[in-house]
Amino acid sequence: MTKFLVKASYTPEGIKGLLRAGGSSRKQAVEKTISEMGGKLLAFYFAFGESDAYVIVELPDNLSAAALALNINSSVQVSVSTIVLLDPEEVDEVVKRSVNYRAPGN
Repeated sequence: MTKFLVKASYTPEGIKGLLRAGGSSRKQAVEKTISEMGGKLLAFYFAFGESDAYVIVELPDNLSAAALALNINSSVQVSVSTIVLLDPEEVDEVVKRSVNYRAPGN
């Protein structure tokens, strides 16, 4: 499975919903959605700053992550950006791969 970092930003409508239902309820709803997609919720944190929540999930593939992001972003309550995460062992494999790249201007 692939791991993803999902950064969520609530709209004013989403914040109203969060105020009504609370943080634990939101985490449970996200966990249910991820589970129904064949994935697993690894971490869920609310935060101050640019994003309102940071969520780490495991999903079967990139298409699952894209489907999740499209459906979430179609709502008027929250927008998300999704980042693929690589574990150290995956990076070990990456650095072994040869790439024939020419930098601009060279």
